[in-house]
Amino acid sequence: MFDNRYGTGQSTLDGLIRATNVLLAGKTLVVCGYGWCGRGLASRAAGHGAHVVVTEVDPVRALEAAMDGYRVMTLAEAAPQADFIVTVTGDINVIDRHHFELMKDGCIVANSGHFNDEINLAALDDMASGVSRPRPYVEAYRLRDGRTVNVLAQGRLVNLAAAEGHPAAVMDMSFANQALCAEYVARHHAELVPRVYDVPADIDAAIAALKLSSMGIGIDVLSEEQRRYLASWESGTS
Repeated sequence: MFDNRYGTGQSTLDGLIRATNVLLAGKTLVVCGYGWCGRGLASRAAGHGAHVVVTEVDPVRALEAAMDGYRVMTLAEAAPQADFIVTVTGDINVIDRHHFELMKDGCIVANSGHFNDEINLAALDDMASGVSRPRPYVEAYRLRDGRTVNVLAQGRLVNLAAAEGHPAAVMDMSFANQALCAEYVARHHAELVPRVYDVPADIDAAIAALKLSSMGIGIDVLSEEQRRYLASWESGTS
């Protein structure tokens, strides 16, 4: 919710801008995947003035993206109009041969969701008549029909390869969560069985409270009357 949305969202744009120095305002940026990483990237790209398109395979997430104000379509529909295409899915060959065939000349392709498996670089290499390196972190694949497709950071995580990754001000929460969860397991190991556990809600709440305090932000507190009301099923809408 925080690490991926705010950390990946910002650092991915940082990587795109550092690698290309291309103005995002007015460009069409396609976000492949609308999980937390995709949501963060889409919102930050929109904040830079980009026209954001979202592609998805999950109907609920696609509907969320549409109701968040983004255009939603298939990647095959988006590829011909895209200036940037960024994968943030965690799956393989999200951008495949038939997508490369549809891209306009100069399209910039990057990955920020997984290993360098999300972009089918083998297919792109097979389609290319040559590859050049006009800038650090940019490989320009010259296709046989004369178009060029630019791949950033060899398809690896662009926010790490071409930028500095997540800012410390979001990673502090992630590391605090890991530390407190490790402490929780140490304290409660005798009553835990081998399975995956959700992070206890009170740990999330404690970290959020500490973060708010460090930011000088105060929030309201429920009164006892309000607590009783929320815990009751006898009052409210009937």
